[in-house]
Amino acid sequence: MADPILKWAGGKRQLIPNILAQFPRDYKQRAFHEPFFGGGAVFFKIKPKQGSINDVNPRLMNLYRVVRDNPTELIELAKTYRHDKDEFYTFRDRFNELGLSDIEDASLLLYLNKTSFNGLYRVNSKGKFNVPFGRYKNPTIVDEKRIKEASIILQNVNIFCTDFTYVIEHSQEGDLCYFDPPYLPISDTADFTSYSKDGFSYDDQIRLRDTCIKLDEKGVLFVLSNSYVEALVGKYREVENFKVEVVQANRAINSVADKRGPVDEILVTNINKSHSSLYSFLKN
Repeated sequence: MADPILKWAGGKRQLIPNILAQFPRDYKQRAFHEPFFGGGAVFFKIKPKQGSINDVNPRLMNLYRVVRDNPTELIELAKTYRHDKDEFYTFRDRFNELGLSDIEDASLLLYLNKTSFNGLYRVNSKGKFNVPFGRYKNPTIVDEKRIKEASIILQNVNIFCTDFTYVIEHSQEGDLCYFDPPYLPISDTADFTSYSKDGFSYDDQIRLRDTCIKLDEKGVLFVLSNSYVEALVGKYREVENFKVEVVQANRAINSVADKRGPVDEILVTNINKSHSSLYSFLKN
């Protein structure tokens, strides 16, 4: 396995065993697509030999292209940045300038990810990165081993920055997809017709469900994770070939202490459990 090179909100490290349990036993031989990439914990865990990754954040996907195509230049430039509060804000201002080269843009994103508060990626209404300096004593800004390994894994992978529906055209029968969209809010007062975090609306959630239906019709296998919300669970359960499994994940960050801890999430798949990796392993 390999490790992600970025910290990213909503990462799936703790759910990886549950996710892989849904995958077909021969998943390493299949093309793999991840349309909501983020930090790519599942991708780097399985190290696919071909496929695609995608995210609507253009600076994030630029970083992965640079990691794939110019890892040495990225490492050399990022190693010149110091972990210092004053320099942090200088580099943050530089990151918010227009016209940066791809390599400088990627190196600054890497630096800010490792040194900003909680590794968050957040921009203001003007599109300016505004996360403050983080409280780290001596963070590892450049992990050369991880970057070089990620570069190798990404060599035969197509990198997109577009709507998740691209995967309908760019997948073939027998391919495998993992979807990790922005989660639907679980609040009892949430307005499911309004935009949730990252501008991903309830209508987008339904478009994603319909995309899964189209993939299933093509013979493409998929696993999808999301929050447990009855309104959404019902939309997947009404599709005959889809299975919904409830799993628990720890919510480590919440401003209200008693709301931290295990919460229900769902894994949706069209993969027959008799062919999934866990069940096949148990049979043998």
